[in-house]
Formats: sequence, C-alpha cells, structure tokens
Amino acid sequence: MHLIITDPWLAKRQAVHLSGTRLVLSALLASLVLMLVAAAMYHWVFLKGARERWPVVGALVRLVVQDEFEQRDKFMRENLDVLARQLGEMQAKLTQLESLGERVSGLAGINAGDIKSKPGQGGALVTGRPLSVDELQATLADLDRLTAQRTDLLTVLESRLFDQKMRDMMVPTQKPLADGNLGSNFGWRIDPITGRSALHTGLDFQADKGTPILAAAGGIVVVQEYHSAYGNMVEIDHGNDLVTRYAHASSVFVKKGDLVRRGQKIAAVGSTGRSTGAHLHFEVLVSGVPQDPQKFLAAGDSLVAQQQASAAAPAPARAGAASRSVKAKTGRR
Repeated sequence: MHLIITDPWLAKRQAVHLSGTRLVLSALLASLVLMLVAAAMYHWVFLKGARERWPVVGALVRLVVQDEFEQRDKFMRENLDVLARQLGEMQAKLTQLESLGERVSGLAGINAGDIKSKPGQGGALVTGRPLSVDELQATLADLDRLTAQRTDLLTVLESRLFDQKMRDMMVPTQKPLADGNLGSNFGWRIDPITGRSALHTGLDFQADKGTPILAAAGGIVVVQEYHSAYGNMVEIDHGNDLVTRYAHASSVFVKKGDLVRRGQKIAAVGSTGRSTGAHLHFEVLVSGVPQDPQKFLAAGDSLVAQQQASAAAPAPARAGAASRSVKAKTGRR
C-alpha cells in the first residue's frame, strides 16, 4: 500500500510504502486509538454531563437506568408470581391437612386443639446469610412433598378409623332404654306365668308404658310384626350375623327395610304378647343363637368410661386409649 503525505506549509510530498505486516499493525493501532477516543468521549460526555446535568445527557442516562430497573422489576415480578403460586398451593394443602387432622383426631378420640397448638421453639440466635430465591423455592418444594405424604397418610388413617367406628356403631352396646330398671336377667329362671323352670333368652327392663325404646346399634329392620309370644316385635340386623330383638312394644315407629341409626327411637314400651306387665324384652342373637345382652351393654359402659377418662387425660394418653377401645368390646374383631 502506498500513502502520499502532503504538507501545505512545506509544499512538498512524501510517499510511504506499507507492506502486509505494517498494514495489519497500522489497523490494530488505529482500532486501539478509536477505542481510547470512544472511552474518553463516553467519560467526558456521559459522566461529566450527568454530573453537570446536561439536559440531553441526563435524558439518555435516565432512559438507560429506567430500562435496567424495568428489566430487574420484570425479573422480580416473575419470581414473585412463581412463589405466590407455590404458596397458594401450599396453603390449600395445609388447609386440607388441617381438616383431615381434625376428622382423624375426632375419630381417634383426641382433642383437635392439642394438634393446633403452636409448638414451643427457641434457642441462641446464630445469624446466617439471607436465603436466595432458589433456596426458598427448594424449601417450598420440600414442604410440598412432605405435606403430600402427610395428607396421604392421614387419608388412610381416616379411612381405617372410620371403618372401625362404623363397625363399633353396629355392635349393640347402647342400652335400649334411657331409663329403666333391670327386672330379669338372661338365663334359667322360674317362668312368671307357668311357674316352671325355663330359659330366659334376653333381658327384661321394667319401664312405664310409652317409654321410648332405642336401637342398641345401627342397622336395618328385618322384622316388624306381631308375635304371639313377643307381641309387637322389632328385629334389627347389624351385620356379621348379629341381630337384636325388641319385644312387647305398645307401638312401633319403624317398618321392615328401614335403616336405623344407633340410639334412634324405634318403638314404645308396652305389654303385648306373653307378658305380665309393661316392660321391654331385649335379646341379642349371633347366628340365630341367643347371647347374654348384658355382656354387650357392659362393654358399652366400659367404652364410655374409657372415653371420659381419655377426655380428661393428656394428649399422648388419649391416643393410646383410643387404640385400645376396640378391645374393650365383646371380643368381636
């Protein structure tokens, strides 16, 4: 490359010949000079202009800073939106977990207030670095997995406790009369009409005519008829070949096929059939064989006593009492 340099004052010219190597070096030198000039111009125009509040430079600086802040705000909003969604999902799961805990505690005989009470925490303060967004998201993810596991566990426990409670409700452990004196036990006795030894297949409860007769357990009415010996009679099937019989009623309030709940009023005390006076004849039959109803009623009294003791005991003792409640029944599992 040939360069011709002229000097108007000296009125002469000078030719410079650049080879390939010199040309490359010259280009690099020129680029470096341009970069230095640009840096100097930036320092002088923008920084000095910003300090001295030049209108044009100030506007340019504000635009650059505003764009940077907008990008940062956009990033923060996106992260906050993600965290807000995760917190919303966590709140819904915690609400579900709390509801499950209340139902399970009710089935297990535990006071729900003991579960809701805030645990005591404390200790010496050892400060650490602030959590990053990634660490916070990881912590929320761990809590989400733990909450899902606890929800599944409580759901299974609720199902099993509910099944157990339903089985307990189908066992005739409630007294068929709220108020009534036991007049005759189960077993051999002198028959009040014939005066001979005879097997009494149930319990006789003395009560005034019209006294409500209650279902000793939940079940389905399978018999509602007048019987020559039992008078107005009701039989309730509780499942597992377990049936209760209520006899000598003055009136009946259920019919065959009705679904009755535990403690429901099904009839009224009377003296119909083979009877010497107003009373309730109550029987419990397993696979058609009469059993001593007193064993079932005694198991119910024991269960009530355990529940009362559990309500007055501390929370850890309640859980143990609830788990042993089934064993207090008649031995049926």
